[in-house]
Amino acid sequence: MPSGSALGPDPARAPPVTVIVGEEELLVERAVSAVLAAADGSGGSSAPAGADGIDVHDVMAAELAPGELSALTAPSLFGGGTAVIVRSAQDAVKDVAAEITALAAAGSPDLVLVVTHAGGAKGKAVLASLAAAGARRVNCPPVKRFGERIDFLRGEFIRAGRKADDGGLRALLDAVGTDLRDLAAACSQLSADTTGVISQAVVARYYRGRAEASGFSVADRACEGKLSDALTQLRWALSTGTSPVLITSALAQGVRALGRVGSASRNASAESLAGELGLPPWKIDRVRQQLRGWTGEGVARAHAAVAEADAQVKGEGANAGYALERAVATIVSCRSGR
Repeated sequence: MPSGSALGPDPARAPPVTVIVGEEELLVERAVSAVLAAADGSGGSSAPAGADGIDVHDVMAAELAPGELSALTAPSLFGGGTAVIVRSAQDAVKDVAAEITALAAAGSPDLVLVVTHAGGAKGKAVLASLAAAGARRVNCPPVKRFGERIDFLRGEFIRAGRKADDGGLRALLDAVGTDLRDLAAACSQLSADTTGVISQAVVARYYRGRAEASGFSVADRACEGKLSDALTQLRWALSTGTSPVLITSALAQGVRALGRVGSASRNASAESLAGELGLPPWKIDRVRQQLRGWTGEGVARAHAAVAEADAQVKGEGANAGYALERAVATIVSCRSGR
């Protein structure tokens, strides 16, 4: 695109070649934006990089034909600098991969090259060649563990100049889920719309039904033996339109998780059990905490209670809400051994 400035990239601020490795899309996008912001001198402002600075070309490696990359990086007739983002370099054909590494090795005072790579075995030679050419590497590993997501949320609030306690961070994960983009947006909204320390109460008040009325939240409270909390959230969930079938499904998953984690080795780490149990490590850690007070016989009785509730809400009973309340009460009693 035509440049609005004659200033080229500043090597002191933007490295000439950066390779960003990983599949965590939000983190990859942030890393790309940081390089472009340094290149055009925006200092990380919210304006799109290149809007009033250098020319920016954003292309997928798989869509590049041999020779096309050279055309994109040719000096502009209007002067100034150029930034080229080549995404998913692992998908580049052999000739294009060779062009990418040759361009990185040659270097140019008027060019900033940003290459993204998924980080797997595919196209690994491109990563090695870029490293040999002196490219700066930025890793964007997946954020999968419960503790990693908590750290991500805490970092988002710190970036916004806010503070959240552990209860607030956990409540936000329960309310929003695990997608980083959704979590980042939620942190931004809470930072802008609330004051003081962001606690569990603040999150619950802000998200109302989302934070407290999901079927999984009902299941968690029941498995933890918190009858009053579980019934309160169950009634709220039903009043806000959550399907009874979804709630019984969540209860079933929660009780099954108790059985699977309870029968697994207590000495094994959550990470080592994740593949065997088909559960993410953070979920295994949570279930291990819920298992206090449970016996094998109690889990079996809870399974039977959920199966009965499932049949009731699917047509065998006259009142789905009553059936769910009975199931929740039975699950709690099974935990306490009554």
